[in-house]
Amino acid sequence: QVQLVESGGGLVQPGGSLRLSCAASGSISRIYAMGWYRQAPGKQRELVAHITSGGSTNYADSVKGRFTISTDNAKNTAFLQMNSLKLEDTAVYYCHGYITRIGTLSGMDYWGKGTPVTVSS
Repeated sequence: QVQLVESGGGLVQPGGSLRLSCAASGSISRIYAMGWYRQAPGKQRELVAHITSGGSTNYADSVKGRFTISTDNAKNTAFLQMNSLKLEDTAVYYCHGYITRIGTLSGMDYWGKGTPVTVSS
C-alpha cells in the first residue's frame, strides 16, 4: 500500500507563514505528481497547488505569489510553503499523489488524511 502523511498545520496570524509537508511511503514505484488541496467549512475541496515529477507547477489564482510547492524526490516528500496567509486560507489541507505501486503498471490517486490550517488574529 501507499500512505501519504501531512504535517505542519496549525494556528497562525494573518500575514504569517506555515510550511506543510507530505511524506509518501509504502510500495512506491513512481510518483507522477503531487499536490495540495484544501477544504474550508461548508465548501468543496479545491486545488491549491500541483507539481509534476518533471517540476512543472500550477497554482490556484488565490494563492499565486504567496504559496510555493516543492518536492524532495529522494525522500518522496512534498512541501507547501505558505506566506502572507489570509483569513480565507483557513481550511483542512490535503496532500494528493498520483503514484504507481511496485508491481503495477497504472498510477492511482492517493490522499492523506489532512492537516488543519487556521488563520486567525
